[in-house]
Amino acid sequence: MKYTILSAFLLVTATLLPSSLLAATPSAADAEVYFVTPKDGETVPETFKVVFGLKGMDVSPAGNNQPNSGHHHLLIDVDSLADFSLPLPANDNVRHFGGGQTETMMTLPKGKHTLQLLLGDYLHIPHHKPVISEKITITVQ
Repeated sequence: MKYTILSAFLLVTATLLPSSLLAATPSAADAEVYFVTPKDGETVPETFKVVFGLKGMDVSPAGNNQPNSGHHHLLIDVDSLADFSLPLPANDNVRHFGGGQTETMMTLPKGKHTLQLLLGDYLHIPHHKPVISEKITITVQ
């Protein structure tokens, strides 16, 4: 709960700052984010577990400005993102895991969906050289 409140505060605060004050945090050269589960092409039930993987950097909660770290954002059915120099929006298609979570239970409507992971820094801003996964497609039955 405390990470949710802190994450919301940081997101609102970062959104109100002039973009000239927001500088992208560098990512590690070998950083990689990926899905442990589900796998690309997998058929899943309406409620299923999603496990995030990260190599080359550490997972750190929002608000914790540690070098070579960040937290996960899950992109659901997102075709393109806006400006990577701004904090990621929080909505049904961009889910924030600012508490440093590495897995979640998710419920989606039946049909095909795309999932993608994007690491954000302590202010929910994608790193300079974004750490973003391949987009996977799943079918919810």
